[in-house]
Amino acid sequence: MSRRIPLSILCFLFTSLPAFASGSSDIMGVQTALVLEVGVVLFMVKLGSIAAQKLRMPSVLGELLAGIIIGPFALGGIPLPGFPEGLFATGAVGAELPISPVLYGLATIASIILLFVSGLETDLSLFIKYSVAGGVVGLGGVILSFAVGDVLGMVLMGGGFMAPGNLFLGIMSTATSVGITARILSDRKKMDSPEGVTILAAAVFDDVLGIVFLAVVMGIAAIGAAAGGGLEWGTVGLIAAKAFGLWLGFTVLGLALAKRIAGFLKRFKHASAFAILSLGLALILAGFFEKEGLAMIIGAYIMGLSLSKTDISHIIIEKLHVLYEFFVPIFFAVMGMMVDISQLVTPKVIVGGLVFTVLAVLAKIVGCGIPALFVGFNRRGALRIGAGMVPRGEVALIIAGIGMSAGILDGGTFGMAIMMTLLTTVVAPFLLNLTLGSGAPGTRKATVGGDSLSHDFDFPSEDLALLVTDTMSHQLQSEGFYIRTMDIEEGITQVRKEDMAFSVRLEGTSLGVQAPVSSMPMVRTAVFEAVASLNQSFEQLKNEFDPAAIQAVGEGEAAPLTAHGARVIDRSCIILDLKGATKEEVIKELLAALHKAGRVNDVARVEKDVLEREHAMSTGMQNGIALPHAKTDGVDELAAAIGIKRGGMDFRSLDGQPTTIVVLSVSSKSHPEAHLQFLADIGRALGDDTRRQDVLDATSEDELGLLLGL
Repeated sequence: MSRRIPLSILCFLFTSLPAFASGSSDIMGVQTALVLEVGVVLFMVKLGSIAAQKLRMPSVLGELLAGIIIGPFALGGIPLPGFPEGLFATGAVGAELPISPVLYGLATIASIILLFVSGLETDLSLFIKYSVAGGVVGLGGVILSFAVGDVLGMVLMGGGFMAPGNLFLGIMSTATSVGITARILSDRKKMDSPEGVTILAAAVFDDVLGIVFLAVVMGIAAIGAAAGGGLEWGTVGLIAAKAFGLWLGFTVLGLALAKRIAGFLKRFKHASAFAILSLGLALILAGFFEKEGLAMIIGAYIMGLSLSKTDISHIIIEKLHVLYEFFVPIFFAVMGMMVDISQLVTPKVIVGGLVFTVLAVLAKIVGCGIPALFVGFNRRGALRIGAGMVPRGEVALIIAGIGMSAGILDGGTFGMAIMMTLLTTVVAPFLLNLTLGSGAPGTRKATVGGDSLSHDFDFPSEDLALLVTDTMSHQLQSEGFYIRTMDIEEGITQVRKEDMAFSVRLEGTSLGVQAPVSSMPMVRTAVFEAVASLNQSFEQLKNEFDPAAIQAVGEGEAAPLTAHGARVIDRSCIILDLKGATKEEVIKELLAALHKAGRVNDVARVEKDVLEREHAMSTGMQNGIALPHAKTDGVDELAAAIGIKRGGMDFRSLDGQPTTIVVLSVSSKSHPEAHLQFLADIGRALGDDTRRQDVLDATSEDELGLLLGL
C-alpha cells in the first residue's frame, strides 16, 4: 500500500497542474512555476543524496546527477499539462540560460552562502603556521592546474592563453574539495599524519589562491570581452593589479575590523539574529564585488574569512546550517540542470571531458607531489599528498556556472567541466585509499613525536554522544581553539590551537578522536570536562527541579483516547490483576504480555531500556497512575500494555500515593512515531476521576477496553 502513495501523489500533481499554472507571462504564473520547481528540486536532490551515500560516494554526486535527470534537457523538458515546454524549460527564445532566471538566482544565493561558510571555516592560523610546506604544495598545484586547464582550452576552443574561456577552464582546474579527502583520511586514521596536515594546509592555500586567481581572471575576462579578446600585456597587468588590489584591500580591511564587526553583530544578542545579519553583510559585499566586475563569491568569501577568527564564527556556522542545507543542494542541482545531455554524449565532449579529467588529476599529483619532495616527503608521501588534492567540487562548479551565465562558456565546454568535476570526485577516493594502503611512512625522516593515536569514546546513547561533542566544542572554542567542520554529513571536525591539533568524528554513540601522542592528554581532559559539566547540570536539574510542577501546568480537560492511541493497546495486552510486588516485577509482567502478543522482538533489550529510563526519573505520576516507557531497538513500532494493581504499590509517584494503574509503552528508536503523543493521550484519558474508577472496577478485558475506546 505504501508504494502506491507516491504514484498517486504524482498522478494528482500531473492532473492538477493546469489548475496551478496560469501562463508564464504573469507574475502569479512565474511564482507558481518557481514554487513547483523548488519543490521538485528539493525532493529529487534528497533522493540523489541518499542514493550516493548508500554507495559510499559524496552526496554532491547524487545531487548533480539528480539535476541532470530533472533538467530541461531530460525529464524537465517533457511537456506537462500547464507546462507545454516542460516544468524546467524557460520557453524564451535565445535565453542565456536553459533554466528560469529566478531559479538561477536561488542558485546564486546558494553559492554565496557556500563561499561565506567556506571563508568562516578557513583556518588562518593553519595558513600561517604551515605557510612553507602548505604554501609550496598548494602553489605548485594551483599554477600547474591553471596552466593545464588554460592550454587545454586553447586546444579545444582556440584563442590565446588570455582568452576568457581558456582562463575559466584554467581557474576551474585549481579548486580542491577537501571534504572528500578529509573523510578518507578520517577513515584511515590519517587526519593528523604529516601528509594529512599538509593536505589540509595546502587546501587552505588552494582556497585563498583560487579566490585571488578568480578575481584576476574575472577582471581580465570582463575587459577582454569588451575589447573583443585582444589585450596588451601591459593592460593585463593593470587589470590584474586592480583585481588583486581590491581583493587584498578588502581582505586586510575585513581582518582589521573583524572584532569590531563581531562586536556590532553581538549587540543584537540573539545568535540567530547576528548570524542572519552576518549573512546580510556577505550578500552586500558580494553585490559590491559583482558591480566592480568581479565574482560575487569573492566578496562572500572575504566576509567569511574576516569573521573566521572571531568568537562568533562557530555560532554563525551552526545557525546558518539549516539555510546551508536548504540552498546548497539547490545549487548543485541547478548546475546539473544546465548540462545539455545531447551535447554531453557527443564524441567531442566525451573525449574532451575525459582528457580534461586525466590532465586535472595529473596536474594535482605532479603539481602538488613534486614540491612535496622538497619539504621533507618521500615519493610515497608526495603521491599521497597529490592524490589528496585531486577532487574538485563546489568552487569549480560555481566558476563553471559563472562562465555559463556570462556567455563565456558554451554548453559543450560546461559539460566537460561538469564531467571533470564528477570524475575527479569519484576517482580521488580510490587513488587516496590506494596510496594509503601501505603503512610505510611518507616522510624521509622519522617525525619526532608524530605518532598518532586513535580512541573511541563510547556513550550510552546517540543523544548523549551529541551532547558531549557539542559541550566539548563550545568549551574548546571559549579557550581559543579553532574548530573547523571538515565534513558535515560525516560529522568530521578538526580542532586546532597553535601546535596542538586533533580531529573528532561523531558516529552514532561513539565519539572518535585522532590525535598525536602529545595532544592526547588535552583530548582526555576536554572529554572529561564536557562529561563533568553535563553531569553537574543533570544533577542540578534532578535535585532542584520539581517534576510535579510540570504536571500542574495546563492539565486540561480529560478526554477519551484518540483513535491512534487506541490502536496502540491490544486487548490481549490487558492484565486485570498484576501479581508483581515491585515496579521491576510489574514491568516484566507487562512486557511478557507484549511479547506474547508478538509486539516485542528482544525482551531483554526492551527491559533494560525501560528500567534505565525508570532509573533516570520515576514515571509514577499522580492519581495512582504510572507510565513506564522507553525508546528501544527491541521493537519495530509503538506498542503498549495496561495492568491493574489491586491494592496499589509503591512506584515512587510524584504525589507519594500508591499506584494502581500501570501503562507500559515502548517505541522504536529509529521510528519513534507519536510516542510523546500517546503518553499525553493516555494521561489525559485517565485524568478523569470517573473513568479512572471505572477502569479499576472493570471485571473483564473487554469491559476495560470499551472504557478506553480500544
